[in-house]
Amino acid sequence: MAVKEKYEFSDKIAGLKPSAVREILKSTSDPEVISLAAGNPAPDAFPVESISKIAGDIFREDPISALQYGITEGYAPLRDELKTYLKNKYSMGADSDELIVTSGATQIMELLTKVLCNEGDCVVCEDPSFIGSLNCFRSYGVKLCGVHMESDGLDVEELEKMLSSNCRKVKFIYTIPNFQNPTGYTMSLEKRKQLYELASKYDIIILEDNPYGDLRVSGEDLPTIKSFDTEGRVVYAGTFSKLIAPGIRVGYVLGPAALVSKMTVGKQTEDVHTAMFNQMLVYRWMKENDINEHIRRMKSIYREKLNVMCDALDEYCPKLEYVKPEGGMFVWCRLPDGINMIDFCKTAAAHKVAVVPGTAFLPDETASTQYIRLNFSTPTNEDMVKGIKILGELLS
Repeated sequence: MAVKEKYEFSDKIAGLKPSAVREILKSTSDPEVISLAAGNPAPDAFPVESISKIAGDIFREDPISALQYGITEGYAPLRDELKTYLKNKYSMGADSDELIVTSGATQIMELLTKVLCNEGDCVVCEDPSFIGSLNCFRSYGVKLCGVHMESDGLDVEELEKMLSSNCRKVKFIYTIPNFQNPTGYTMSLEKRKQLYELASKYDIIILEDNPYGDLRVSGEDLPTIKSFDTEGRVVYAGTFSKLIAPGIRVGYVLGPAALVSKMTVGKQTEDVHTAMFNQMLVYRWMKENDINEHIRRMKSIYREKLNVMCDALDEYCPKLEYVKPEGGMFVWCRLPDGINMIDFCKTAAAHKVAVVPGTAFLPDETASTQYIRLNFSTPTNEDMVKGIKILGELLS
């Protein structure tokens, strides 16, 4: 019997393209390739010893809870600990808010889209923005309305023009205010307040994604947009992927109880609940460790790696334009006019250096850009300098 070769896919999935970042990472299995393309946290920052100890303690003391089903909302001790942590650190969490634990932060983007959007609705996002979230939104048949990014955050004048002409179809605004992926830009305090005021004026939800907030290496911490929320219109997405490790897949959403309750129902149809062992691991880690000391150690690691990348760019790639970020994991570099960005990425790959083409992050998949994204958290310092030197030679 012949093997079936042609399949008819659903309208929602047929047009989706593989993540450019994930496809590039496949090539990095070659040990000779220097990857400046990853989006992974610095391995040196993982609290391996404490996690190893806690894992052993859990299986000695409470193995059945770790291996059994849990409730969809999440492990109760972890939820309570997170509510206290967010209130103390960020002044977030009104009486009308609720928190549930998710399987990573990307699930939050998916759940909010599921409960708010019909096909043809609009999600406003930064342009460029995180490819994982963009593909999530696309999978629900929504229209992506991109707002140009400036070095201090999205262009609020452009945002208001968009909202004033199209607000009936806009279901929420998606933003990464701290060390944005891919640009590394941080939204100013003024723009955070303006964004909230515009959302209030046009009665629109804000989805605030803050995966990199703990990775600030210079400048002053800024309040979250959620901390301004007096009307129940900000949904806050948090994660332990950068604070502890991405492999544990533990995130959390804090938002208006009515929205989060419906997201909980949506989660029940996906994975029932986030892995109990992972939630117990995170809870005990929070209770048994000095989180502030861990963050200080992380910042030291990231500060050094960012400086190594920027020093190398200044020395070997003077033709690349960039704004040095105050934290996060990425540097957004503009190639000189006259250089084809896609061809440059392919040439770099042929020379065993992987970078991400900027087009991967554009809401409009037909648009073009001169930018590439470089990651400084994953490669060793030696590989980083070597890779950037090769890029400089290709630009000379």
